[in-house]
Amino acid sequence: MAIATINPYTGKTEQTFEAHSEEEVERRITQAQNAYESLRSTRFAQRAEWMRAAADLLERDVEELARLITLEMGRPIAGSRAEVFKSAKGLRFYADHAAEFLAPEPLADPATVGASAAGTRYAPIGIVLAVMPWNYPLWQVLRFAGPALMAGNTGLLKHASNVPQSALYLDTLFDRAGFPIGSFHTLLIPAARVEGVLRDPRVKAATLTGSEPAGRSFASIAGSEVKHVVLELGGSDPFVVLPSADLDRATTVAVTARNQNNGQSCIAAKRFIVHTDIYDEFTRLFAAKVAALQVGDPFDETTDVGPIATKSGRDELAEQVADAVEKGAEVLAGGSAPDRDGWFYTPTVLAGVTPEMRLYLEEAFGPVATVYRAESREDALRLANGTTFGLSSSVWTADADEEEWFVDHLDAGAVFVNGMTASHPELPFGGVKDSGVGRELAAAGIREFCNLKTVWKA
Repeated sequence: MAIATINPYTGKTEQTFEAHSEEEVERRITQAQNAYESLRSTRFAQRAEWMRAAADLLERDVEELARLITLEMGRPIAGSRAEVFKSAKGLRFYADHAAEFLAPEPLADPATVGASAAGTRYAPIGIVLAVMPWNYPLWQVLRFAGPALMAGNTGLLKHASNVPQSALYLDTLFDRAGFPIGSFHTLLIPAARVEGVLRDPRVKAATLTGSEPAGRSFASIAGSEVKHVVLELGGSDPFVVLPSADLDRATTVAVTARNQNNGQSCIAAKRFIVHTDIYDEFTRLFAAKVAALQVGDPFDETTDVGPIATKSGRDELAEQVADAVEKGAEVLAGGSAPDRDGWFYTPTVLAGVTPEMRLYLEEAFGPVATVYRAESREDALRLANGTTFGLSSSVWTADADEEEWFVDHLDAGAVFVNGMTASHPELPFGGVKDSGVGRELAAAGIREFCNLKTVWKA
């Protein structure tokens, strides 16, 4: 894929960029290593001051950044603005809490190990490579960069090739905020050159957010170099609705949960598993609310759903839906790509999806929801857990026993009860099964790229 900004609303190429030369990549890795030697010795208070300055810059540039996000990947402008503010909040969260999360942990009774003092400390490890996706071009990156730099590490970013201007903004953000030059920089390189960077001995660990195949390849390379990775991969999150749920609220949230960011979110609810006693009413309300979404210009403040970010992504979605319809799925709303410029797909609801259809097991990365009828809570759980993914999940019920039963039994990195999945700086984020390994955010996220060092003193 060319490194270029291509407006998904028009299909027009706005700007192209030359990849960094091998010499420039080497210069940036060297700079990141030098910055690490400086940053690791600074106090948390100093890092926090710089991190808050970076958050201030994001908020100062909010309108510029929001328009840039919308131009590059088609997200409705209100959502792009919200992403900027959320990113600033995440940076401030780690500025406020990094010292607490990484504080030394003394052993209460060191005599039990024959010491006068013993315990653990968290130490930075060096350069961390981040390979990041286009769908949240600021938040995905900064929820890694904030904790990484607050821990004393430095970062290199290989961003998605269709959001180069977002990547270049991030390239200088931390320099401008006062961090040692080179603490966090972008590498404008194609995917084929990532392996060389990952194998560089100065790069000590890596993180990737992307598809399952990309994650497998990335982890294999890192494993051969004995380097730690955090992977946040695909999802096909279940949204389970039981008879005691408030159906009006559940269907309203379901529409947002599926169609936020034009349906292009790993943690979007994708499979709506509804108890048979309320199935007909749920699908009636859900389909009507999906059909009422405003599709159009992502720069229009009234638009609910904009274009798919890439033509290939739109075409893939259309093929998945066509395959399901050809094999007997029922279209309750949408079901086609509108005849207009841009890479749009109409928000869609499908029922009657069966195992021989691609949508049964594949992730649909766009505004396409599938609805399933469950005969009991056990049947609902079987359907919910019946994929290779396990990123997040939602369950809707007014029964406290049902809440706890699903929290215990859902195979996912998170369970949201009577609400839609979202990532919060205060809570760990990540999946199980083919949805990834490791955690981002909260204390768990900052500790992923630290050396947990045991200290024993005679």
